[in-house]
Amino acid sequence: MKRILFTLLMLWSICFFAQIPAYYNDVNLTLTGQALKNELAQKITVTHTNILDYSDVWAVLQQTDLDPSNSANVLLVYGYNDSDGDIINDRTRNKNNNGGNVGEWNREHVFPKSLGQPDLGTTGPGADAHHLRSSDVQMNGNRSNRQFASGSGNAGTSGSNWYPGDEWKGDVARMIMYMYLRYGNQCLPTNVGVGTAVVSDASMIDLFLQWNADDTVSVYETNRNNILETEQGNRNPFIDNPYLATIIWDGPVAMDKWDMTIGIGEHENKNYFTMYPNPVTESVNIQLVNHPKNAHEHIYLYSINGQLIQQYSATQIKNNTLEIHDLKQGVYLVKYNTLESTQTQKLIVQ
Repeated sequence: MKRILFTLLMLWSICFFAQIPAYYNDVNLTLTGQALKNELAQKITVTHTNILDYSDVWAVLQQTDLDPSNSANVLLVYGYNDSDGDIINDRTRNKNNNGGNVGEWNREHVFPKSLGQPDLGTTGPGADAHHLRSSDVQMNGNRSNRQFASGSGNAGTSGSNWYPGDEWKGDVARMIMYMYLRYGNQCLPTNVGVGTAVVSDASMIDLFLQWNADDTVSVYETNRNNILETEQGNRNPFIDNPYLATIIWDGPVAMDKWDMTIGIGEHENKNYFTMYPNPVTESVNIQLVNHPKNAHEHIYLYSINGQLIQQYSATQIKNNTLEIHDLKQGVYLVKYNTLESTQTQKLIVQ
């Protein structure tokens, strides 16, 4: 039985992780941090060969934003309920019912034009469909140019700010990350979200990294990315693999669609810990080796989709060893972290 389970887990792992798209063949994916950010920024800029007019965006959204379950409709960002009698909250709407009137959908700038430095306008970044989404006219007005902030449940105000809703927060995070790479200082995440700046980049905040990890990529996002490569020439790397954000900015471990986590140190090419046995049945020993030990040493256990399960501090690591007990069957990510280094490896529990 255990042998069958292990075989199934390995087959699941092979199927779960996608092949790296040919689009990235000339990108050095062994880079980390700012170097990888710069490499991806260069890629999505030079391949952005078709600059859309703002008027073109209507027709583009009628293709990119189609509801996967009903191609007659578009999905409305921030929407969540088609049956409560309130059209403002609608999640879907007929794709041809667009315009500027009540009950219609229009073009929402997820990165508000006025929060750009300078204003994004309706050309260039203001017409980049990677951050333009179909939205109910009134819902779009309710959001206005409010900054994004933490919350839970459905979309709505969060104090004087805006929570995009549980279904949409990952989409929002990945769009903001794209805009930052594509347009640099004109589209700073700190200007559009409320949170704490990350250690490695004062312009990125923890809010978007957390949303990227919490809300995984949907079929809708993937389809959208594929169509936009045809329309504009470029892709959103964080839709292709949310884990790229983890490699660049650290923070919560997001889903790794390309299986980059096995044995990869995000900041240095060293093995700082080993796990034995692996695969395991219920418990695993984590042995620290060649590690820059300090008071800020931690080990984190995540589910495969980036949800934090447990955190272990330096006081729990005895003689450079941590034993984790009572693990349920599945695939996990184990992350070792100090101020100087981070490394993540995959753990399989049979």
